[in-house]
Amino acid sequence: MTSVPVHPNGAAPIQSAIKLFAECHAALADNIERVVKGKRDVVELALICLFAEGHVLVVDVPGTGKTTLARALAASLDGSCHRVQFTPDLLPSDITGASVYRQNTGRFEFLPGPVFANFVIGDEINRASPKTQSALLEVMEEGRVTADGITHEVPHPFMVFATQNPVETVGTYPLPEAQLDRFMMRLTVGYPDFAAELQVATGAMGAAVETLPTIASAAHVREFAHIARERVRVPDAVAAYAVRVAIATRELPGVRLGAGPRGSVALIRAARVRAAAAGRAYVMPEDIKALAAPVLAHRLLLTPETEFAGVTDVDLVAEVLGRVPVPKAT
Repeated sequence: MTSVPVHPNGAAPIQSAIKLFAECHAALADNIERVVKGKRDVVELALICLFAEGHVLVVDVPGTGKTTLARALAASLDGSCHRVQFTPDLLPSDITGASVYRQNTGRFEFLPGPVFANFVIGDEINRASPKTQSALLEVMEEGRVTADGITHEVPHPFMVFATQNPVETVGTYPLPEAQLDRFMMRLTVGYPDFAAELQVATGAMGAAVETLPTIASAAHVREFAHIARERVRVPDAVAAYAVRVAIATRELPGVRLGAGPRGSVALIRAARVRAAAAGRAYVMPEDIKALAAPVLAHRLLLTPETEFAGVTDVDLVAEVLGRVPVPKAT
């Protein structure tokens, strides 16, 4: 991957930067799709989350490729990757690390846990106890771990890719709203179509995760994340539209708790990346509409009556999008 050309004043020409961003995004998606067949939309959403410097929660039934998607994304990046299998007996220190006393030096030494990586895969995150789940809160929000009063920074970029099985409830602990709010997106892979499942069943799926080539480095992710964050323009009308959509989720009668300000921020951050991936240096209302469900739905807490009626949080976000006026192009 060619680095973005930099001018003497440190600013890359915007058209060249956006073009390289779009090329990198497409190359990563193509690479991952060699393993995760027929799920281009899900792959691109995961990449948007990566370049928006967010975390992603994938909720789906077993066997749909949740962990394969995570491993393929990690394999496509030249960065450190650690995988944690969450279990009920997992301790917070098993994730963040712990201080160990060294007899030869007479001092305590901090041994970093698996969270100290560019890419952390958390399998079945809802199987760990609430105490262990809460150990991720600080590092997901602030990118650091505090142990014995000393702060340790995690590598940058840093992304948590967590998976969750929604159908097995025995021995699981639902994620609290405060932790769900730390995930930029909640995704669902879904079952493959007939052609893709036939390839899986007959062993003709194609490339294995271990054979995927590296497409981008951690430095590229940092570089392109900066481009999306600082160089992609959000018109005032579009920013106002995103905020109105988030606020509207709090006013629905079937919602006990709507999306907070963190949801508005995440929606605009993700929209900047989506625009850059499409080769644009500006955000359009279509970007907000396309990302509203994966960014906002998991932040809604529904009333028991709404859940009993079979209405989902995704349905409510769709209802909000139908209510809030879309700004016209100027």
